[in-house]
Amino acid sequence: MPTMTTADSNYRSRAPWWFNLAGHLLEPWVRLRRDPAEPASLLQGEAPVCYVIERDGFSDALILDRACREAGLPSPMQPLPFTRRRRSVFALARRDGPLFGRNRKRSPQEPFGQLVRALEGFPDRDIQIVPVSIYVGRAPTRESGWFSVLFSENWVVVGRFRRMLAVLLNGRDTVVHFSAPVSLRAVLNEEDELRPERFARKMARVMRTHFRRIRAAVIGPDLSHRRTVVDAVLNAEPVRAAITSTAAKENITYAKSWERAHKMMMEIAADYSHPVVRSASFLLRNFWNKLYDGITMHHFDKARAAAPGYEVVYVPSHRSHADYLLLSYQLHASGVVVPHIAAGVNLNLPLIGPILRRGGAFFLRRSFKGNALYSVVFNEYVAQLIDRGVPMEYFIEGGRSRTGRLLAPRAGMLVMTVRAFLRAPRRPVLFQPVYIGYEKLMEGKSYIGELSGKPKEKESLAGLIRGLGVLRQRYGHVALNFGEPIELTPLLDAASSTWRETTGDPSAKPEWLNSVVDQLAKKIQVNINRAADVNPINLLALALLSTPKHAMAENDLLAQLDLLKALLEELPYSERMTLTSLTPGAIIAYGEQMNWITRVRHPLGDVLTLEGEQAVLLSYFRNNVLHLTAAAAWVACCFLNNRRMSRASVLRLGRIIYPFIQGELFLPWDAEGFGAQLQATIDFFVRRGLLEAVGEARVLERGPGQDDGAYRLGVIARSLIQAFERYYITIAALAKNGPHAITASELENVCTLTAQRLSLLSESLAPEFFDKALFRGFIQKLRERRVVWTDANGKLDYDSALEDMVRDARVILAREMRHAILKITGSEEKDSSRNTAGTEPASTTSEPSPESAQPLNTSEELHERHVAAEHHEHERTSADRPEE
Repeated sequence: MPTMTTADSNYRSRAPWWFNLAGHLLEPWVRLRRDPAEPASLLQGEAPVCYVIERDGFSDALILDRACREAGLPSPMQPLPFTRRRRSVFALARRDGPLFGRNRKRSPQEPFGQLVRALEGFPDRDIQIVPVSIYVGRAPTRESGWFSVLFSENWVVVGRFRRMLAVLLNGRDTVVHFSAPVSLRAVLNEEDELRPERFARKMARVMRTHFRRIRAAVIGPDLSHRRTVVDAVLNAEPVRAAITSTAAKENITYAKSWERAHKMMMEIAADYSHPVVRSASFLLRNFWNKLYDGITMHHFDKARAAAPGYEVVYVPSHRSHADYLLLSYQLHASGVVVPHIAAGVNLNLPLIGPILRRGGAFFLRRSFKGNALYSVVFNEYVAQLIDRGVPMEYFIEGGRSRTGRLLAPRAGMLVMTVRAFLRAPRRPVLFQPVYIGYEKLMEGKSYIGELSGKPKEKESLAGLIRGLGVLRQRYGHVALNFGEPIELTPLLDAASSTWRETTGDPSAKPEWLNSVVDQLAKKIQVNINRAADVNPINLLALALLSTPKHAMAENDLLAQLDLLKALLEELPYSERMTLTSLTPGAIIAYGEQMNWITRVRHPLGDVLTLEGEQAVLLSYFRNNVLHLTAAAAWVACCFLNNRRMSRASVLRLGRIIYPFIQGELFLPWDAEGFGAQLQATIDFFVRRGLLEAVGEARVLERGPGQDDGAYRLGVIARSLIQAFERYYITIAALAKNGPHAITASELENVCTLTAQRLSLLSESLAPEFFDKALFRGFIQKLRERRVVWTDANGKLDYDSALEDMVRDARVILAREMRHAILKITGSEEKDSSRNTAGTEPASTTSEPSPESAQPLNTSEELHERHVAAEHHEHERTSADRPEE
């Protein structure tokens, strides 16, 4: 039995003895959490208190009485002064009969009427109305069994027997929410023209609305009746017009056209079920514990604080099928309403589809093209969700990233969301970016196959069963980082001061809409990247994948990891970026534990290496955080083939190349901001001894090729060098074909084939090296910058700026790589003695060793060749060769 507190001893309850006895019997089964923790601070003055609860019930009365006793509040069981009421509490809905009476919902005019009459003629009297919401079994983290889930709180008005089971099973997770009191005298003074009967009805309506709002915030909106949403969509004017248009166009009856629209809605609409969500949460808790070593959320409190009053749209990165479940589970476990999730119709599989649908998934086809009726129906469904205040979640990348980079956004869902808000801007929209970071992916091997040209395997129930074998592995930790939220209204205000005039018209599509959506999409991707989580696997990937054989001596790897951590700590990408706290030694040990890296023992020092497909798989995790070191990689690239370079030249070339890197990696800075970041990065390298500032700091110089600083600088540079090689492939292929000779799509194909062949002839390259989407993005950026444009025949033309880019590439790319690209494309590189970048070339040429192509047989041979490779790489990166 709990110890009697001071509040308990001072508490005066006028309840019958049997009520108090029942309270003592129930006490061991119930553990209360008050919200707020000290509700007594809400009371105003000494006016009597009357509590209003949502539903009549013996257990609710016992719980309220105990909560008031523990909080030091007046007892709800004592008579209410000024009135004939024996209790200071009443319910909006009550039951008749002593035990199993039938529910009789009624507007509680009688209690409110009694309170109003008690104040009539006595202007100095007042009564504080305190609404109290009681929820039994809300939090999934407290569930102790399957039946606890089934009897948890929902929108259904349950009977007394079911409520008793809920208290017995879930009573230890009971929330009592006290709302701010309402002064009945103040409300009467404002509504003095209303008669007591009308005033009582109005107060009852206000209380019902209040309780529904609180319940929606705690357990989610009432969407248990899917039929009502479907009917609302089909009865909307745009859908009726589309049904009529389809019937006339295809010469069918209206009824048949309506049936088609109804079938589409049943294919699309979610069938949200609170019991299913809680059941899924109960199952997933054990599933995640077996699959992952931990799930961490960062900056969630900031996201939760920003959400009240907004229609929240979660826009996470999309890297795995687990993204859907992880985010929804974590939100539910944290007491936040699970969003409705836009899922591809390919996931509407037998058995799986209905479960996802009841968990809040609504399904959409990959393309709406050629189906006007489907487009209108889906748009109206999204508008209904937004109008009802339902939080949503969708992935603006369209599909899962196979490379680890954020994909170019597809704006379809964003357009629907913005237009739905313009149509009925009752509730402002807030987009919440979320970065999801993994240490190992279940789909890793399938991604490699798809990037290598294998067709994507179609989702099926049989495929899902075959893939269950991946669940036997461990996948490390997962991080969910909540980025800076984006409000829609300020973007609309900046685009047009008259945007509110377009409201109410479902077909309105203002001319500024596309630019707002494009700006919104880019800002979402930028904010996702700004919330990146840097885990140990990301750091290992950045270091090891930038070496010729994906191997490093342990001492070198420790120093490189220390350098990367120092870079990210001293020059943080954003305040929402998070970085592992592990030391370099612990990072290496963790990589070995996760079977990412292999240690080769040797008397002269161990070597850490990647074996088999691990290098290709690990490139995914390097690409997750490639944007974080983009500025450092650019500075380092300038010294791959140059010993000395002026600071001004590094900045000038950086400003030229930045728009293309920015478009590919969704970097946050403008041109001036990137320049400032380059300056800070140069200063960091000087402090760390990787560069030396000479000539009044106007000239930068690195050490010779065999110097440790030059080696570490080269490792950072090679994380980004493949991007510049792709750029060079594009401009070389375009120059080879000449102006007015090739279309943009044809150029994409030529670049892809060139990159594929180059990857076969040179050292192993990451699969995204020949990703057509990256070439497409670069060509599009060239067109935006008016370096390239389309003529009247759809062919590409270009100006002299393209030749400047070819010349600048000579400063960054090694001669061997340039010649290999030109040989494949059939282009010629013109000689130029002009030193465009203010660089100082070195004096000797180093050729690759023929031994580098031999297989490795023993640990001793591996070590010897690793040392030779390191020495050769020092020489190669020092660029001790004359520029042509």
